[in-house]
Amino acid sequence: MNETVVAANPGVIAGLDNYATLAAAQQPTWPDAGKLAEVRAELAKMPPLVFAGEVDILRSRLAAAAEGKAFLLQGGDCAETFADATADRIRNRVKTLLQMAVVLTYGASMPVIKMGRMAGQFAKPRSSNDETRDGLTLPAYRGDAVNGYDFTAASREHNPERLLKAYHTSASTLNLIRAFTQGGFADLRSVHEWNRGFTDNPANARYESLAKEIDRAIKFMAACGADFDALKTTEFYVSHEALLFDYERPMTRIDSRTGTPYSTSGHFVWVGERTRQLDGAHIDFMSRLRNPIGVKLGPSTSVSDVLALMDKLDPQREPGRLTFITRMGAPKIRETLPALVEAVRDAGAKPLWITDPMHGNGITTKNGYKSRRFDDVMDEVRGFFEVHRAAGTIPGGIHIELTGDDVAECLGGSEHIDEKTLEERYESLCDPRLNHSQSLELAFLVAEALAER
Repeated sequence: MNETVVAANPGVIAGLDNYATLAAAQQPTWPDAGKLAEVRAELAKMPPLVFAGEVDILRSRLAAAAEGKAFLLQGGDCAETFADATADRIRNRVKTLLQMAVVLTYGASMPVIKMGRMAGQFAKPRSSNDETRDGLTLPAYRGDAVNGYDFTAASREHNPERLLKAYHTSASTLNLIRAFTQGGFADLRSVHEWNRGFTDNPANARYESLAKEIDRAIKFMAACGADFDALKTTEFYVSHEALLFDYERPMTRIDSRTGTPYSTSGHFVWVGERTRQLDGAHIDFMSRLRNPIGVKLGPSTSVSDVLALMDKLDPQREPGRLTFITRMGAPKIRETLPALVEAVRDAGAKPLWITDPMHGNGITTKNGYKSRRFDDVMDEVRGFFEVHRAAGTIPGGIHIELTGDDVAECLGGSEHIDEKTLEERYESLCDPRLNHSQSLELAFLVAEALAER
């Protein structure tokens, strides 16, 4: 891993810049310090992408989920790209999340918090700093906020100006998300419209049947004189891994109401498995933000790790403040997760527990594609619910990598995607994502599990 000590920002905010004295994993190696300073100064002047009031509302929603009174649905691209930030692709991701939320809400009779891995997920940690092809070694692709995917020296050079493009692309993405979710696209009376073009698959056919039931219920309520203004819009939050300090620090602002720092790059930010060192820069920085924050927990996580992370990130045990995102892998979740959940329960804490059933189930196919088996993803979700049911704790959400497009990146599902199909419809530049139909299949499974909770 690339570990550096991040240069201190001249504008110090009450200890916020302590991270700059600590080891920071997974940071780019920018070739031009002067250009980086210009970019950081420019970002610091940009309007916030999200606002403190929105963040506070989300914290209250997550607190409800931790109590079992709501459920978090968090999903989107493994790594957003500038090229794919088009109206059609953004709409399809939002539409897929809305459809999944309808399935969950209707099946479990529970409010669903909708959160995209969107408008900021432009950087990715890597297991190696370099990549070699045909004897040529170049820097690894670290996401569009850092460098390009094309395997050339010019493309792979770390370029700080990409941070500005990440900001502007996030702003345009958020603008479109807000238009979709507040301008009528998210109206529950449009549940059939969301499924247009996707009805030739068992999961989509099942969704269409559910949509007809919702239609009948709405028509009945309309005949009774119900007011449906609340159905026309929906809350939608954005999130990303807070990886790059040269982006996150300039986007951190002081709230004029409370005098406390908020990340304005997204409503919810998380620390990944590779950067959650207790004595590292990421945990220190996140501990000082007012946003609700998440931490990824892999199979190597110990009970002492989890308890120490709670003490560092949520010492006051504030409802909605801390989310643990478990990514154990289907073969390990039933063995590894119980001790962590039980230790937190016995400590009297109530963080929000959600499952990431994607990252622990990666494989490489015989024909060389990074993939995941849909059955493994489903099995990890089942294991997550089983563990919490046994411990008497709350399984509060799911965190998945998905796309609203008709790709083929994860094996299996009702479409029976095989290795040959991957060659025809594989588009991801990083990790494999569930496609639209697989995402709906997963939503129906989760709805059933919630109904039994």
